Amino acid sequence: MAPMLNTAALDHGWIAAHIPHQGSMCLLDRVLEWDGQRIVCEAVSHNDPANPLRDAGRLGAANGVEYAAQAMAVHGALLAQSDAAPTQGYLTSVRGLSLHTDRLDGQPGPLRVTAERQSGDARLILYQFSVHCGERCLLEGRASVVLDAQSL
Repeated sequence: MAPMLNTAALDHGWIAAHIPHQGSMCLLDRVLEWDGQRIVCEAVSHNDPANPLRDAGRLGAANGVEYAAQAMAVHGALLAQSDAAPTQGYLTSVRGLSLHTDRLDGQPGPLRVTAERQSGDARLILYQFSVHCGERCLLEGRASVVLDAQSL
């Protein structure tokens, strides 16, 4: 495993500049730590009444998959180490999803979103992910992502 890298400048502005998700759809606030295999991000948008994923005033736990997908996109941008415009990847499947709560909104603190690369190549990556609030796991699962989907 590669050593942890300095993440001091990886705030919401950096994230928005490096992933395709823009405006209120850019859900992550900062990168806490990362290396070649894993990324840990933080988000507080789950308690924002204007969160675009809310339905009927609530944010269901399954929306945590989008938080995880954005963490995967940030990880890809960090590994690419390029200032080029972000490329679009696609979440192609989610497996083994376990929801340990009904809702993300109302959680008392920031969400900690972790994605760990399990395998992959230049076109497809498999990640294990989880979303926690404090020590409590809210959801977890696996996702496969197709990279640079425009080339398909």
